[in-house]
Amino acid sequence: MKRRSVLALLAGAAVSPLSAAGEPAKVLRLGVLSPLPGGPGYRAFIERLHALGWEEGHNLYIDFVQFDSTDADRSAAMAAELVGRGVDVITAFGPEIAVKSAVTATRSVPIVMIANDYDPIAKGYIANLAQPGGNVTGVFFQQIELTAKRLDFLTQAFPELARVVVLWDRISADQFEAAQEAARLLKIRLDGIECVNPPYDYDRALAGVDGEHRDVLLQMTSPLFAEDRKRLPVAALRRRLPSMYPVRLFVDAGGLMSYGVNQVTMNRLTADYVDLIAKGAKPADLPVQQPTTFELVVNLSTAKALGLTVPPSILSRADEVIE
Repeated sequence: MKRRSVLALLAGAAVSPLSAAGEPAKVLRLGVLSPLPGGPGYRAFIERLHALGWEEGHNLYIDFVQFDSTDADRSAAMAAELVGRGVDVITAFGPEIAVKSAVTATRSVPIVMIANDYDPIAKGYIANLAQPGGNVTGVFFQQIELTAKRLDFLTQAFPELARVVVLWDRISADQFEAAQEAARLLKIRLDGIECVNPPYDYDRALAGVDGEHRDVLLQMTSPLFAEDRKRLPVAALRRRLPSMYPVRLFVDAGGLMSYGVNQVTMNRLTADYVDLIAKGAKPADLPVQQPTTFELVVNLSTAKALGLTVPPSILSRADEVIE
């Protein structure tokens, strides 16, 4: 059940200069770089484009490329292929490798990013949020900043936990470091398990981890984990592990809790950027936006399966409770 609106974006700064961009181009050739095929976020992106008047086969042609987040050279080659095909705009979804590949391929074709797990200012892709400069703009979502909050929710829900087990990989290494620092401040035990050689074997990774011994799971986020959003909660349930995930897709698949942004809303906003650029707006002039409100989702069916009672203090703060 919905408790309240889950995402508020700093749209005001971007709306006024973008809304006067003009009429749509006759045909938009859109290149998409994504680590995942389809999914709710991508569907929301396409649906928003349709709502804005862009229809595939009529005035919209999409060249979708699913890049390998573990192979930088191959991803760069894919981005270069998109540029060579004459796309008008490139959308770069996911980890840094997406926007890095796009920027390496072109400094002139507009790039709309959803920046997950990296800071586009620190990395040099944009000058600042208000005036990004160059050919890159979009949405900036820093997962690292939420890692401590997810850990805090776990300690509130399970104050007698013995340790927090973290599954992480090379892409989510910065998040794992943030989790270690937060655990030190909270004075709780945290053990990391690095996943290597995809596809990951979660049953093997979690061998020796047991919810009956008051272990809990804190899941980091990366494209490879997102691909396994159905397998991960099942592996956690087999170990009877209370679990916290970065996005609600894991909770829909049987995870216990998630805390993060509404990715459907973020993808819709990305479509707005594409639309405005197609109407003549310049990426350099379009402020990069950040989510300011986040959603806590709890799956009571999973809690029941684990024999757990979620504290009322957590349920009262939840934006959605799945029953």
